[in-house]
Amino acid sequence: MLKIGEFSRLSRISIRMLRHYDEAGILKPQSVDPVTGYRFYGEQQLLHACKIQILRQMGFGVNAIGALLSHYHDINAQESFLQAQRECLLQKQEILKGQLRLLDSTMEWFRKGGINMGYEVALKTLPKRYVVSVRDVIPSYSAEGLLWEMLHREMQAQNIAENPSAMHMTVFYDGEYRESDVDIAVQVTVPSRMEAKLPLLADELPEVTYAGVVFRGPYEQITQVTMAIANWVAEQDYDWDGNYFMIYHVSPAETENPAEYVTEFCCPVKKKNNELYIHV
Repeated sequence: MLKIGEFSRLSRISIRMLRHYDEAGILKPQSVDPVTGYRFYGEQQLLHACKIQILRQMGFGVNAIGALLSHYHDINAQESFLQAQRECLLQKQEILKGQLRLLDSTMEWFRKGGINMGYEVALKTLPKRYVVSVRDVIPSYSAEGLLWEMLHREMQAQNIAENPSAMHMTVFYDGEYRESDVDIAVQVTVPSRMEAKLPLLADELPEVTYAGVVFRGPYEQITQVTMAIANWVAEQDYDWDGNYFMIYHVSPAETENPAEYVTEFCCPVKKKNNELYIHV
C-alpha cells in the first residue's frame, strides 16, 4: 500500500488532482483510514493512473475520461471516443491557425500605423445573372463549407453542369453579425435560366452596384476590409443598399494555402439623395 504522497510521486499526479479524481470517481483510493482520513493506494493502481494521465495529455476532460474508462474493454467504444477527440483537436487546431493568422495581420496593420493596409475600394456593377444556389441556416460562418458540399452534390445529382469560369458567391442575409444560426446562401452562376429541384434554387438575379475590395490571403483580415469599405462609403456619400456578399476568385476548393486565397468582399450601395426640398 502507498500513502497518497508516495502514490503522487510515482504516478506524477499532484495530491490536489488525486483528490479531484477521487471526488470524480475515476481514481479512488484503495482504502481510507477511518480515524485519520488518510488515503492509501495500491501499487496496481499505478497502471490506472497512467491511463488517466495519457488521456489527460490527449485533451480529455475528467468526465470524458470517466466515460472512456467505463468502456475500457470495448475496443469499438474506445475507438469512437478517440476519433471524436481527434476531430475536436483538429477543429481547435484550425481555430488556433486562424488566431495566429489574425495576430500576424494585426501586427502588420500596427506596423503600418493602423491604416487600411492598401485595401483599394472600387465601385462596381455586377450585371444581371442566372444562378443556382442553396440557402440554409448553419451553425456558424465557419460551417459555410457544408452548404458548398450540398450545392455541388445536388448539381451533380440533378445533372447541372458547372462551368469552370462560373462565379462562386456567398450572400449573407442576417441583418447583424451572428455568433450562431447564420442565414446564408451559396451560389454558382450558370449560362441561362434553368429548372432545379429542392434544395437547389434557380434564380435570375438583378444588376447590383456595390463597393468592393479584392484581397489576397486568409479571411481573418475581413474586419480591416470592411473598415476600408465603411470609410469609403462615408467619404463618397453613399448609402448601404442590401445584403453583403463575397465572390471567391481563388477559394479553399482550389488551394489549401490560405495565403493564396483571393476574395472580393462586396457591399451593395446607392448614391445618397442630397436634394434640398423647399416647403412653401
